[in-house]
Amino acid sequence: MASANRKQDAQPLTVAPSHSADVILHRQPVRTALGKLPLIAIGSSTGGTEALRVLLSALPAEMPPIVVTQHMPEMFTKSFASRLDALCRLRVKEAEDGERLQPGTVYIAPGHSHLLVKSTNGIAYAASLHQGPPVNRHKPSVDVLFRSAANVAGKHCIGVILTGMGRDGAAGMLELREAGAINIAQDEASCVVFGMPKEAIASGGVHEVLPLQSIASRLLALCAAR
Repeated sequence: MASANRKQDAQPLTVAPSHSADVILHRQPVRTALGKLPLIAIGSSTGGTEALRVLLSALPAEMPPIVVTQHMPEMFTKSFASRLDALCRLRVKEAEDGERLQPGTVYIAPGHSHLLVKSTNGIAYAASLHQGPPVNRHKPSVDVLFRSAANVAGKHCIGVILTGMGRDGAAGMLELREAGAINIAQDEASCVVFGMPKEAIASGGVHEVLPLQSIASRLLALCAAR
């Protein structure tokens, strides 16, 4: 029995594979964007709930559609969206599969699905929920959201990566930049964890690094210039 226990103890621990966004959708070659309207895509993780509150509550109701992937268990995303909705001039809701993305509205990825953006009528956008495996060990994944936005919105998108642990979003942000998007990362001083912005900056996908309190005004300026 002692020998059997030693053999059992010696069994290596199995670690779940860390998939890339390829398991959910393929990257489209850089081309003319399918959608023609402005879009804002935001990714965040550790410390992101407060960062999103600060950022979104500083924005006016007259904004392009905003899609958000925040790493969060599924039992919390709907109540989180409702809380933000009560605090913001923008409408904030949990994203639903197939719904058309409307200006003045923020769509939070539900904790049980990846949130993707798809083109509708070659002009606007709709939400698409995907039940595939975790990407970078996260579902929802920021890389998945950013890749989908790069594929369909391209130069019409503004990408934002906020505080968070790990590197989810770094590859997707580079893809956004290569598709013509303008990208912003939260600076180290205002992050709870600088992991995700740091990795996105290191990947070469970021145009500007800003304090959290400055991102809303920069988004307004970028939207006005488009």
